[in-house]
Parts: sequence; C-alpha cells; structure tokens
Amino acid sequence: MVQLYNLHPFGSQQVVPCKLEPERFCGGGRDALFVAAGCKVEAFAVAGQGLCQPRCAFSTLGRVLRLAYSEAGDYLVAIEEKNKATFLRAYVNWRSKRTENSRVCIRMVGHDVEAPFSETFRDQMSIVEMPLSEAPLCISCCPVKGDLLVGCTNKLVLFSLKYQIINEEFSILDFERTLIIHIDNITPVEISFCIGYVAVMSDLEVLILKLESDPQNGESVNHHPRKTNNPVKRSEDISNETLQLESDDFVICQKPMELLGEKSKQSGISVTLESTGLADEKIKYFHVQHLLYRRFAPDISSCVLSDDIKLHSLQLLPIYQTGSLTSERKNSSQEKELLSLFCFFSLPHVGYLYMVVKSVELMSVYQYPEKSQQAVLTPQFLHVITSNNLQCYTVRCSAAAAREEDPYVDTTLKACPPVSMDVCALRIQLFIGLKAICHFKNHIILLTKADPETIPERRESPKRLLSRKGTSVNLRTPPVAEAGWNLYIVNTISPVQLYKEMVDYSNTYKTAKTQSCIHLLSEAHLLVRAALMDASQLEPGEKAELLEAFKESCGHLGDCYSRLDTQYSHLALPYYKMSGLSMAEVLARVDWAVENGAQKYERGLIFYINHSLYENLDEELSEELAAKVVQMFYVAEPKQLPHILCSPSMKNIDPLTAISYLRKLDTSGFSSVLVTLTKASMALKMRDLDMHRNEMKSHSEMKLGCGFILEPRLLIQQRKGQIVPTEFAVHLKETQPGLLVASVLGLQKNNKIGIEEADSFFKVLCGKDEDTIPQLLVDFWEAQLVACLPDVVLQELFFKLTSQYIWRLSKRQPPDTTPLRTSEDLISTCSHYGLISPWVNVLISSESLADKNYMEDLSKLQSLICGPSFDIASIIPFLEPLSEDTVAGLSIHVLCRTRLEEYERCIDRLLERCPEAVIPYANHELKEEKRTLWWKKLLPELCQRIKCGGEKYQLYLSSLKETLSVVAVDLQLRDFLNVLPEDGTAAFFLPYLLYCSRKKSLT
Repeated sequence: MVQLYNLHPFGSQQVVPCKLEPERFCGGGRDALFVAAGCKVEAFAVAGQGLCQPRCAFSTLGRVLRLAYSEAGDYLVAIEEKNKATFLRAYVNWRSKRTENSRVCIRMVGHDVEAPFSETFRDQMSIVEMPLSEAPLCISCCPVKGDLLVGCTNKLVLFSLKYQIINEEFSILDFERTLIIHIDNITPVEISFCIGYVAVMSDLEVLILKLESDPQNGESVNHHPRKTNNPVKRSEDISNETLQLESDDFVICQKPMELLGEKSKQSGISVTLESTGLADEKIKYFHVQHLLYRRFAPDISSCVLSDDIKLHSLQLLPIYQTGSLTSERKNSSQEKELLSLFCFFSLPHVGYLYMVVKSVELMSVYQYPEKSQQAVLTPQFLHVITSNNLQCYTVRCSAAAAREEDPYVDTTLKACPPVSMDVCALRIQLFIGLKAICHFKNHIILLTKADPETIPERRESPKRLLSRKGTSVNLRTPPVAEAGWNLYIVNTISPVQLYKEMVDYSNTYKTAKTQSCIHLLSEAHLLVRAALMDASQLEPGEKAELLEAFKESCGHLGDCYSRLDTQYSHLALPYYKMSGLSMAEVLARVDWAVENGAQKYERGLIFYINHSLYENLDEELSEELAAKVVQMFYVAEPKQLPHILCSPSMKNIDPLTAISYLRKLDTSGFSSVLVTLTKASMALKMRDLDMHRNEMKSHSEMKLGCGFILEPRLLIQQRKGQIVPTEFAVHLKETQPGLLVASVLGLQKNNKIGIEEADSFFKVLCGKDEDTIPQLLVDFWEAQLVACLPDVVLQELFFKLTSQYIWRLSKRQPPDTTPLRTSEDLISTCSHYGLISPWVNVLISSESLADKNYMEDLSKLQSLICGPSFDIASIIPFLEPLSEDTVAGLSIHVLCRTRLEEYERCIDRLLERCPEAVIPYANHELKEEKRTLWWKKLLPELCQRIKCGGEKYQLYLSSLKETLSVVAVDLQLRDFLNVLPEDGTAAFFLPYLLYCSRKKSLT
C-alpha cells in the first residue's frame, strides 16, 4: 500500500541552455552536468540553487548511445556510434577544455606516456580509447573506486582506474582491463557496478553478483579461455531446446522466479571470471558470490506485446559508514567504507527495492498509478517519471542502514522506524511530455517534449521478446530533433525545510490520534536521518541544523507513541531518550486535561515515566510535576506507586500527598510491606517519628528485610554516579543497625547490589573516608561469612576482616559502634570461625586484658585463624604491626606458625615467653606424627633450661615432669633411656623409669 501526501519536495527549476535536443545526459560530482546531442557533448556547471552555466563543449566520434560520469577520477565515459560501429571512449581532464577548438589528446588505453609530454597532458583534455572485441552495450562507473564496467553480449569487461605517474608533481588518469566476467544466457540491457557488486539486467531478468577477493573461499580466476561446468551446459541445452520448439504459433513463457543467496546459482546462468590484468599486478577478484536472481513473466493477457513488459532503471545505491549521527564524517572517497548497498529496478507499473549487503531481502515494492518510463533512487527518495508526472516516493534505505550501523537500534536506548513501514508518495508533480530523468546532489534533471509524436517502430515478434537468447538492446538512432523540448533542472528543497513541512502537515492528524500521524512523522525522521547519512547532501553549517531537526523529530515521535494506544507504545522511551528532552520537558508536553470526568493516561507515557524513574537520572522533578506523576500512577499503575515514590527524581514530592495516595492503595494484590516501608520513609521526611515507629512495628524484621529487597532505593540511591544512603538508611543505622545490615545482605544475595557498592555504601553512611573502616562495615563482612554467599570470594573477605582486626589490635583502636556479633556468636553460627585452641586461653590469661572490645577483636581473629577455610600464608606479611612482645600478638603469631607446622619455633617462643602454656600447647598440637617432638624437642629444651636456673625454674621443672610422664607412656624402656640426659640425677628420673619398665610387664 502506498500512502499519498501532497507535500512539496520540489523547489525552484531552471532550463538548461543547451542548443540541440538532448539525446543523452548525466550529472554528478560537485557540479557537473553533461548533455549529448548529435556528435557533441556540452558540459554545464550547476551552482547550489540550480543556476546552470555553460562550461565547455567537445566533439565526439559519433552519436552518443550511452553516457556516464564518474566522480572518482572526474571523467566522462561514452558509448558512441559511427558508421554502424560502436566505440568506447573516456574523456579525461575535460575541465581544462576552454574552447571548442582547443587541442585534444587522443591515446589508447594502457599507452605509456613519456615524460616530455607531461606539460601537454596537464593542460588539455585527453580522450582514452578503449577497444573491445565485442560491441559495448551499456556502462557503469563505481561511485567509490571509479572503476568502469562495460556490458557486452554475454560478458562484462572491467577496466580498473589507475594513475600513470609522470613525475613527482604530475600523474595522468588511465585504465587497465583487469577482468572479464563471462555471463552466458543473458544479454545485458543495463548494468550497475559498486565496489565489487555487479547488477545485470535484461528485458525481464535481474542478476546480482559479488566479486570476492579471497582466494581461499572459492575457485581462482581463470587465466585461460573459460570452460563451463556440466550443470551449466545442461542449462544451455535446455535453453536451446526451448528455442527450437518456438514457432510462429507458440510462445514459450518461463515462470516468474526469485532466487536469493546461494539458491540464485540455480538460475541456469553461467558466470566465470577471466583475469586479463598484468602478471606482475595483484589480482583483485578471485571468485563470484551469487546474491539474487529474479525473472519476470510478460503479461500475455493482451494480444499485443509491447515494451510494457520490459524492466528499466537498474541502480545500485551505496550508503557509507558514518560512525554516528554526531561524528565528523569522512570526506575523501578513498576513505569511504561501505555500510549498506541497495538495488532498485522497475517494471512499468511496479518498482522493487532490495537490500543486498550481509543478507539479501526485498525491502519495498512501489506501485505506480501510471506507467513509468524511468526512475532514479537516492538515499532520501525514489523519483519516478511517467509521461506527464514527476513522482516522489519515500525509501527505507536509511532505516536499513541505521540497523547495520548501530547495534543499539531497536532497544530501550535508541529506535528507528521499521524497514517494513509502508512507503508513501510525497508529491505527484505535473510535467508535460516527460522523457528522461537523472539525478545528482539535490538536482533532478528532466527532459520534456511538449508535443511528442511517437514514430512507429517495427514490432518484434513475440518469441523474440520472450526468449532470453533473442533479447537485444535497442541502440537505434533517435528521431530527428523536433520543437517543444526542454531540459530542466529541478531542485529538491533542503531536508530541513521539507521536514518542517511534514511536521506541520502531521498536526492535521494530531487531534484525531491516528496512525497517520506516526507514519508521517516517521517519514520526516527518516528524511533527516538519511540526510545525515549522506555526506554529499550536506552543505557547510547544515549538519547542526539537521541534528537539531533529528532530535526534534525524536521528540515528536515520542509524543505520538506516548499518547496513542498502539502495540508499539514502548517506543516512546527510546525516542524520548534520543530527543535529549529531560523528564520535566516531556511532562510539560503532556495534556493533563480530564476527558469525560476521568483522566486517562496511555501506556506509552506510563512506560516512559516508569522506566525513566527506575534509572539513576540526575534530574529532580518539581513538587508540582512530582504530584502529577503520583496521580498518574495511582490512576494507571497503582502497583508501581511505592516504587515511583522511591525514585531520586521524586525527591521533592510532598510527603503528605504521597502518604494520602499510599493509604488509598488496595494492597491485596501486591506486597503490603513495601507500602508500609514507603509510608515509613515519608514519615521520616515529615519528621513524624511516632508514625514511622508505628509503621515499622506492623511487620517483623524478616518481612521488613524482604521489603527492602523489593525496593533497594529505600536504602540506597545513586546520584551523579555516586552511592548515596537515604534518610531511611541513616535512621536505621542509629536505631536498627541489625536490620540495616541484614537488608543490605539480602540485596547482595539477590544481586541488587554489588560487593564494592555495598562496601562504599557503609563507608558513606558512617561518614568515613576510603581508608577508614566503620564497625558497621565489619559487621556486614561478618554477616557475609555467616551467610556463606556464593558470589563472595572467601579469601578476599578473610583478608578484609583480619586486616581490620589486626589494625585495631595494633592501634588499640576500639570500634566506633558496638559490634552486632560477639566471637561466641560467630563461632557457634559460622563454620569459617573455628574453636580457639585451649592453650591460647592459658596464654592469654597470663596477662590482664581488661578492654572488652580488645578481647573481642582478639578472639575473633584467633577464631578465624583456627577456622578451616583461612589461608594462613596470605596473612603472614600483614602481622608485622602486631608485635610479639604482647600476649595478644604472641598468641596470633604462634597460632599462624602452628598452622604452618612450624612447631619447634612455636615451642621455643612459648618456653621463652610463657612456659605455663607449653604443656597445654604440646598436648593439643603434638599428636600423631608430631608426637616425636615431645622427646626430640620439648624434653631436651626443658632439661637445658632447668640447668640454667632462673626465676622460671619451677615452671620449667613442672613442665619437665609432665613431659616425662608423656614420654614414659609412649616409649619403650630402651628408647626412654636413650632420650634421658646423661648428666641427670638418677633419683629424679627413677619413678618414670620404673613406670616405663612396669608398663611392659603389665601388658
């Protein structure tokens, strides 16, 4: 379906002052327009407003049959006919031709030019002759590289553009025939070439190929006369049989066919490559990828077959990489990177637009109200001429290219109108006697003949029109020039001006709330988007204006989707984001008027506001707007009201207003605890502590914790990328710190907050800098260990806790708040905290440690070291601040060394510092394979220290007696005698010897 709007895309027009009736014309580049008539070509310079001034004229060899211009290389190429022979010639450096009689240099393609002639070539036009073994039928220039593709019967010849370097200051343009593409069973009527993509069209067939340069993915280029494979031979045999069956009484019609991708190889058309470039030059194309084959069937409902059945206007349209809508665009053609490619061709009443990069798919079908004669495709429009009308249709190229360029299109961040959207005709402009059309920049060139008199032509037999082999290109000489013709330059108005007209036109649909409003605004959006993508259309200073129009169009589309109840209402969100409008500016555009006594809010607006309030936007709504938002959600989405009130953007809401709406809510359908917490939060804002306490008492702490998980923003908010505790969190820190820690732990369990964010939250909440750890954060770390969270890295958590315990013990720094858990709590509830070894208590009791907080930190650290999960080696380097001169430090060092199995070192330290703890230590630690240390280490050490005497003599003696008791039990009599000191007193050791000897007799 094609929608019709009566807009004004065409602006001023001017007559081209050519002397003879144009037979062929083309334009391109910055300002070039060429008109061929008879054996002469006139070149015109076209200024920005369509002002057309003659530039130069030059003679051709014969009448021009085809004409093409290449911006890359700035050359004109023509197929010319003289004495029934056709020639292919390129006109180079044509801008230097000042008069018609100026000298012209004619040279053969590939001819080396000697240095002495350089100055001659610099100042005069050159004509490059390109001989071909077969007559050229059609031509196409690559818009990026400037390479020339020539269509002949059953083959295409590629001439690569190159430059002959004459000296350091001067080089001349030349061509090299590098590739022949042999295409059997099709005779090209039109061809189009763009960066390796080739489109070939006959009367009823279209074939699109891609020449690829990777030799590993396909067959190599043939350097010899081509040989077709067997399947293609069979296709030719079938075709020949078809021709033999045709007679004057029968017409063989092949079925319509559309083959995409690899399936297009089944078309029966053989394609082979033959490299003709120099041996020492790099071969560019190695094999062919088939992209599309489409065949149409003639209309045989009429008895008379005419040109109505023929295709026309084949065109490949490239769109280049732009980076983004706001980035600086590449200007040099050498730097252009193909983003997407589109192919257009048309029957007299239907046009087809395909996208052929990455995937091949039909994008749009254009139904013309009248028989078309010719069409040209641009990034913004499709221009079609009939006998009396110039028609302008919208295209979807920019929508498709946007999706190729930006992976975030069609998300909550960005949007673009769909490729499948109906096309529309913006204008059908009356022109009498239209004959031909071409386009460059924002200029449309039209040839009209006011009093056309068609010259009867011999009609060919139906079988020749329907047979592939019988197709031929009509290169007949046009009729003698007659009066009444004109060549016009019609300027399309600037995209911004047309955009504004489309927006004004859309206002007629605004009050009716129809899809037509969205459609027209989508067309306006795509118009601006296409203009931003097409660098050649931008004038200096126009980009900023287009970007402003782009944002404005996004705002208009956001308005439409927010007000119209459609299945695409969610698109209000990305369009408003792209518009750059703030939430307040969007709300200011809302019509708050009440209809029929009840306010109705469409889901698009609700979706946008809801999603925006869930984001951490650094925008605070005014009290008035916040109240309107609360009213909106109370009417449309009451379940979302508690969440909405917790948004940082709603900071300025009147608490009384919020509580009044919350009290009206029917909480039967959703969580009542969330409503309770929201009311408690509002009560804090009002400084009504009694109301706050009453609300908090209505649910258990477990349920309150679940409520915070449902809405984390009751406790934690983000502003300008920074974590900010709420007033509610500050109050809980003072009154219910346990609930606060449990709630944040629940948030972490449910992936509502990350580990680093939680740490930062507690530091900010307690007003501490990065280097200071508040007790509430230590409580949180301990709670994490108790909860055994799966995503927590245990060793990192151990390191955090031990570092803090060690720092406090070394600095004698008490916690800033009362710890939530004692060491006994942690040992009984957490498997990571182990039972403290009994000898530690003996060691600690040797000194008076009156500070309760100090003892708690010491017990927690000792318990953590005694736990099964702790990696002792990782903490050893951090024990230095905890001196062994203190009993607390000694206990920690001995515990760590014991875990590292450094028992002898630990025995030495205990014998030196606290002998009374040695025997408890040995009883607890020296077991199993370490049992030998009783007599190998402990017994000799005690004997040695007793000899030295001193104030600890009695402690050592007591420890020796206990050691001898253990050794006498474990060793045999002979072994026991061997470990006894030689200089000991026999009477002292005799009881132990008697026990050891009696032990054997008893057993």
